[in-house]
Amino acid sequence: MSTRDVELFWPPDRLDEALELAARRAGIDCSGAPSNAVRSSRATPAARLEAAARALRIEVEPLDVAYGALEARLRSELPLIAATNTGFAAIVGRRGERLVLLTPELRTQRVDVERVADELRREIDAPARTEVDRVLEHADVPQSRRDAARRAVLDERLRATRVRGLFALRPPQNASVRAELLRSGVPWRFAALLAAHAVQYGLWIASWWVVGRAALEGLSDPGWFHAWALLLASLIPFRLLATWLQGTFAVTAGGILKQRLLAALVRLEPERIRGLGLGDFVGRVIESEAIESLALSGGIAGVTAVLELAAAFSILAFVPGGAPLAFALLVWSGLQLALGAWFIARRRAWTHERLGLSHELIEKMVGHRTRLVQEPRAAWHAGEDARLERYLRSSQRMDDALTWLLALAPRGWLLLGVLGSAPSFLAANASTTVLAAELGGVLLAYVATNRLAHGLAQFGGAAIAWRQVVPLLEALSREESAGVGAFDLEPAAAPLDATSERVLQVKDLGYRHPGRSEKLFEKLTLDVHAGDRILLEGASGAGKSTLASLLCGLRSPDDGMLLLRGVDRGTLGAQAWRRRVSAAPQFHENHVFSDTFAFNLLLGRRWPAREEDWKEAEELCAELGLTDLLARMPGGMNEIVGDSGWQLSHGEQSRLFMARALLQESDVVVLDESFAALDPATLEIAMRCALRRAKTLIVIAHP
Repeated sequence: MSTRDVELFWPPDRLDEALELAARRAGIDCSGAPSNAVRSSRATPAARLEAAARALRIEVEPLDVAYGALEARLRSELPLIAATNTGFAAIVGRRGERLVLLTPELRTQRVDVERVADELRREIDAPARTEVDRVLEHADVPQSRRDAARRAVLDERLRATRVRGLFALRPPQNASVRAELLRSGVPWRFAALLAAHAVQYGLWIASWWVVGRAALEGLSDPGWFHAWALLLASLIPFRLLATWLQGTFAVTAGGILKQRLLAALVRLEPERIRGLGLGDFVGRVIESEAIESLALSGGIAGVTAVLELAAAFSILAFVPGGAPLAFALLVWSGLQLALGAWFIARRRAWTHERLGLSHELIEKMVGHRTRLVQEPRAAWHAGEDARLERYLRSSQRMDDALTWLLALAPRGWLLLGVLGSAPSFLAANASTTVLAAELGGVLLAYVATNRLAHGLAQFGGAAIAWRQVVPLLEALSREESAGVGAFDLEPAAAPLDATSERVLQVKDLGYRHPGRSEKLFEKLTLDVHAGDRILLEGASGAGKSTLASLLCGLRSPDDGMLLLRGVDRGTLGAQAWRRRVSAAPQFHENHVFSDTFAFNLLLGRRWPAREEDWKEAEELCAELGLTDLLARMPGGMNEIVGDSGWQLSHGEQSRLFMARALLQESDVVVLDESFAALDPATLEIAMRCALRRAKTLIVIAHP
């Protein structure tokens, strides 16, 4: 590469600067500040990027890209940081088929996509490139076609190879919705949509004014009909533009909503999840589906209906003698809004009954086996008929209100408007222009009231659904501390405070479960030193698992102090704390994801996994006695497990959860009832492995 090419890439010691500038140029708000510790770190590029992103309070997503799809991902996943052998490339945009790179001189330069892709693939295809060149030379491929032939052969040969080193920049999960909408261009799309609709509406009014005047005045000049046809033809591009803008607006805004809902669900506290129940969750998910479809379509329909009503009111108000009709339109619009509020109240009651019915049904299905044992047969369907009767009455009341809103409100205005226009039509000296304008205003208002009725019905349903989803989104408002970033750069094996042997310090800790008056813990004090092996026993409900979740950072204490090697959670950061204190929760609180066995093992460490990660995972499986399991599975470590794949036994899952925690290489490992499902021989094997692997170990068990 030439010197000019090298200047496109940022040196490793300016990585945090490149990351911050690339994010800001893409419109991503960096609420944090670069950390000096990032510059001096010796960690891998991925670890350095993650640390720099945490310090800036943004997110970086590592992309695992197929060899042949690299150019397409470089064009679509913007902004990007590309880690190459030359340095770091800050890709901030695209102009046509060329990428826009931010250079270390703080200038932008356009670069061919293939150039950046070749840098990322150079290390992968270098061994095969020499062999391919030899084959092409032996085949007498012309020199002018050799580059294209080499690329085609390499693409075919290395199609399944994964390319790493590409990182997409993302705003934080709890970023402002307004900022994210602005960054995605949603307001501008909506403004363009309204402008396109206004022009389309104006052309439509003009076309009908032309044909109406020609018909009422008996004009037979072909020019009038040519003008009418020309106006109608002019509608087509604006109608297409409005339809396209409405689709892109809905897809973009809906995508942002779904991302925030997913982020909120991930951050829900365990106590909150248990309190809601499966049936409640299913109901809220169903309601979240209604938000995108109803809110976006209903909001657009409502806004355009208001514009159309304003146009119709203006026509009626300025037509001689049309003031009474304009006043009637205002009064009728108010009555229609009142009908909309009435319908929304009825729909809210119906939604409450429907969600309650769904929750009760799902909870009964989940607990079916327990009900068979504990509940008398005569009581299995108690109350169901009464509940269904309430739901039916609520549905009928909602349907009645919807009928009044959708059917009677627009047609009632049409009848009122025609009757109000009758005196003008019966007058002997009435102007045809005035008659056309007055009748046109009535018809425009009819179309607008019809659109407003549908918009109120849809937007009202979305507002009700939003109230069901708001408790989930509240999780995003609780911003977790990202920490200062200086302590989270080296592997967990490096102590935060080398002068202290105390790993965890709990002092005067107090905790109360949400909704309960009494405290579970009060003035709790505990010191955990490096190398400790602690057995925590107690009866069910004594608070063992709650203490484990507090130590792991899954819950926050109400009082007291909790330190990890002398650093509190707010300073260290939530993510860094959980990396250094790993846990295997109880069986019912853990999960086997429907993915490969290797993914389930290494998801707490690093994914995509490296060769050394893969090797250590295999060694740990052998130590835990899982070798026979891997031998039985056709795909071995690559076998899909979980709900849709290979089903693991209770004991195999327990050892998988244990291995997941041990592979995280944290300072402290907490195993909560991990040995309860194991037979004595397997328990001894697993216990020896945990004692050998964990730096500091806390085991929770029943007496």
